[in-house]
Amino acid sequence: MTYKIVVDSCCELPENYKNDSRFEIVPLGLEVGDYVIQDDDNFNQKEFLQKVADYPQCPKSSCPSPERFREAYHEGAAEEIYAVTLSSHLSGSYNSAELGKSLYSEKYGEKKIHVVDSESASCGETQLVEKIVACKEAGLNFEETVKEVETFKRQMRTYFVLDNLETLRKNGRLSGVKAFVASTLNIKPVMVGNWGVIEQKGQAVGINKALARMADYIVGDVENPEERTLMITHCNCQERAEYMRSLMEKRASYKEVLIMDTAGVSSMYANDGGVIVTL
Repeated sequence: MTYKIVVDSCCELPENYKNDSRFEIVPLGLEVGDYVIQDDDNFNQKEFLQKVADYPQCPKSSCPSPERFREAYHEGAAEEIYAVTLSSHLSGSYNSAELGKSLYSEKYGEKKIHVVDSESASCGETQLVEKIVACKEAGLNFEETVKEVETFKRQMRTYFVLDNLETLRKNGRLSGVKAFVASTLNIKPVMVGNWGVIEQKGQAVGINKALARMADYIVGDVENPEERTLMITHCNCQERAEYMRSLMEKRASYKEVLIMDTAGVSSMYANDGGVIVTL
């Protein structure tokens, strides 16, 4: 059966998917004072990061409307729809996507639509997209695909090290973190997503040591890495992402390695220099 994958714009889609009609990105809104934009193909990361750096207050995001998701489900002739969103602990995007599903049935009738709460963000959403594609290429039906994807989601791990946690903190996204170390000491926390809630796993002095610590945690936590795709998303720091890749490849082997730059929402929360890893 034909299928379509709808994602919110926190998901970094690989380049080969961006012009493929089976995929559609539903944009979130971004706001930095009077600078208000949609996180779409026109997103300019350099301009956005400069706006954030110059703005004394906290940037904000807004989730897509349920109607926007409804129309994304409707566009095209796909018989099955899979939607992947930001963690419901971090955004209202998942709730909008679910409501959009209800609005679709009211306006257009019933269709096989499954909304996945990624309990992650950024390349965590990308991992789920790749899993859906793999299931469909293997010939799995709708119900089998849903089961496989939800099982995979529970096995997936998301970690990150950021130069700056202020956007997450000021937007109330760090409720699972009880305390912070002084930034003047150059201590970098290693963060982990635990079923969608951000927690501190550890810390190290300096960004490179923090990345090495993160690599150790990931390899210790993830079983059968050779069967998984290692995804590294970075915010304007390609060399740092390549360094993270080298750290990971010294510790284990992987089915594939994919490095991507952050889109708008991920850039807002990761801030300049942030590195996110999923496996």
